[in-house]
Amino acid sequence: MIICLVKKAQKGDDKAFLKLYQQYQEDIYRIVYVYVKNQNDALDVVQEVAYLSFKNIHTLKNPEHFKTWLIKIAITCSINLIKKNQKVIQLKPEDEEFIGLEDEDVSLSITLQELLEQLNEDEKSVVILKFYEGYSFKEIADLLNIPLGTAKSVLYRALNKLRKNLKEADICE
Repeated sequence: MIICLVKKAQKGDDKAFLKLYQQYQEDIYRIVYVYVKNQNDALDVVQEVAYLSFKNIHTLKNPEHFKTWLIKIAITCSINLIKKNQKVIQLKPEDEEFIGLEDEDVSLSITLQELLEQLNEDEKSVVILKFYEGYSFKEIADLLNIPLGTAKSVLYRALNKLRKNLKEADICE
């Protein structure tokens, strides 16, 4: 069914593409949201993924890898947005009250999202694909264009980093 829809979409069938994309739109949103961390940016990236995938569907060589291809586009677009936003320093309204209060003890709660932020982009991608999306190491290696052994070592390095950061935050005691 999916392969047939992809082939139709590659021949210019807009309805086939829309039907295909809608099947994976929620998965794409979830992955993107983990990267960009806010709804508006996530929705923008999902739209960009829709546009880019529609425009470039003819470049997809294996129709059975449509979802993987979409996710790869989503990760790339997310990382591009993050890099673009890193050039702009934004002050969160809830942080304004802490400006100039260096002497006061501000208790911090650490979340999984904050822990993921401490990983580099490769580590974050592997963790998200493995634990959020349930991909196998082989699928992750294919998706990220890295050797299978590298995918495994990146995951184990990321998990060790997360464990270390949890211990430092006194959460795992």
